[in-house]
Amino acid sequence: MSSHRPFGLPAAAAAAVLLLTAAGCSSTDAKASVPVPSPSAEEAVLCQALAKELPDTVAGLGRNDPEPESELTAGWGDAAIVLRCGVPRPEKMTDPQSQGISVNGVRWMLERQEGGAPRFTTVYRKTYVEVTLDERYAHDAAPLTDLAAPVAKTVPCALEPECA
Repeated sequence: MSSHRPFGLPAAAAAAVLLLTAAGCSSTDAKASVPVPSPSAEEAVLCQALAKELPDTVAGLGRNDPEPESELTAGWGDAAIVLRCGVPRPEKMTDPQSQGISVNGVRWMLERQEGGAPRFTTVYRKTYVEVTLDERYAHDAAPLTDLAAPVAKTVPCALEPECA
């Protein structure tokens, strides 16, 4: 499924770095609240297409979208998995020590946040898609398996042949 390796960001190659953030996990039925991205109109169209392709379950968790309701965000479980589409380019993508992972043809950057929760951001795509996992997934990128096909189908590659 994946291989970790450092990526630099020279002009010919974009970094694939894994980002980690604590998404927060609640044992209540309350919905998570996440900031809604503000992508360009072109990127918003890609995000709307992605929203239509997202699965009802990810890693066995049912769909439970965060608030406020938006086609730019999605969630599964009690904020265990949160997706935001059209996020700004993460600063860490310029870090030559960044690590990347490839899952079913989609490359992601990883960053770890306090508590060890991961946040993954796509690279080499026409808009950035961010997936935040809670601490249960500190060492498990399996939820990306369920999200890779919709991303690959709806968010075109920006740097061929890197998406192949």
